Amino acid sequence: MKKTVLITGASRGIGRAIAVAFAKAGYNLVITCSKSETELLHLKNDLERDYSVDVLASIGDISDFEYVTQLFSHIEQRFHGVDVLVNNAGISYVGLLTDMTIDEWNHILGVNLTSVFSTCKLAIPHMLSRKSGKIINISSVWGNVGASCEVAYSACKGGMNSFTRGLAKELAPSNIQVNAIACGCIDTQMNACFSEEERATLTDEIPAGRFGMPEEVASLVLTLAEGNEYLTGQIITLDGGWI
Repeated sequence: MKKTVLITGASRGIGRAIAVAFAKAGYNLVITCSKSETELLHLKNDLERDYSVDVLASIGDISDFEYVTQLFSHIEQRFHGVDVLVNNAGISYVGLLTDMTIDEWNHILGVNLTSVFSTCKLAIPHMLSRKSGKIINISSVWGNVGASCEVAYSACKGGMNSFTRGLAKELAPSNIQVNAIACGCIDTQMNACFSEEERATLTDEIPAGRFGMPEEVASLVLTLAEGNEYLTGQIITLDGGWI
């Protein structure tokens, strides 16, 4: 029987690479995004055509608990539940904290952190019934050390890291593993805001001498999903030795 994975923020970048990796491994997929409907539907069609997997694509605001509840209702009807949950959806805000509005704060917190609460809350019952499951949260090195002009983003990812550790302890007796990957500079659209000069400066700071690739994150996610059941509560840094 095929396992099912839910990947949030799957239309591009890291999320898309994760979806491809799981499709290659033969999983059924649930993929979501908030705005990039055309890209998400193209991905669904590509995965179904190339890997003969069943894909449920959903467009909606992952920070909205009602939307997540409806999503899980569709998942239960189609797949009965999810065996692997990958919380990848995320947005950034670059700027001084004093320039940030309360609405901007609430929005980034909702997408980056509240969504993790919502998806985990609704995914766990099925995992508990099977005494098996994997939850993998896509975090950032800024959740470990903080970043100037990305205070809200850092706070969200730091919260995700603590959430990961706490939930891992809560679910370990039920054979459900919860881990996070703290990514460094990954070559995605989110980091396309950097100028060539800024990219060169960042690259010089990374011992590996380059940005990471989305496929490298995806490979680690799949390894965690299929790997060691004693590995839980870990924040695994993937940054080329940068931080």
